Amino acid sequence: MHELAVTESVLGIVLKHAGAARANKVTAIHLTIGELTGFVDESIQFYFDFISKDTLAEGARLTFNRIPARARCRQCAHEFAPGAGQLWVCPACGAIGGEVVAGREFFVDSIEVE
Repeated sequence: MHELAVTESVLGIVLKHAGAARANKVTAIHLTIGELTGFVDESIQFYFDFISKDTLAEGARLTFNRIPARARCRQCAHEFAPGAGQLWVCPACGAIGGEVVAGREFFVDSIEVE
C-alpha cells in the first residue's frame, strides 16, 4: 500500500512541472526505481491510473528504469551485487555486511508533454 503514497508524490511533481511548462497534456513519465525500494511497477501503474483521472496526466504512459542493488564492503571497499538473503557477504574478502551504494533510488527521471 506504500505505492499509493509515492504515486501521489509522483503525480504532484509531474503536475507541478507540466503546469510550469504550460503543457496541455502529459504523455509519458519516466521513473527510476532502485531494487531495494520494494516498489512494484504494476502497483504504481494501478494507483497512477486511478489518481490521475481528470488531470493533465490522465492516460500518461509510465516507464520504469530499475537500478540493481550494489553494496560496498566496509573492510576492503570492494563493490558487489548483494545476494537476495539477509546476510551480505563480500565476495572479495568474506566480510559480512556492507554499505548500500545503489538500489534505493526513486525519482521522476523525465516527463514528456504536449
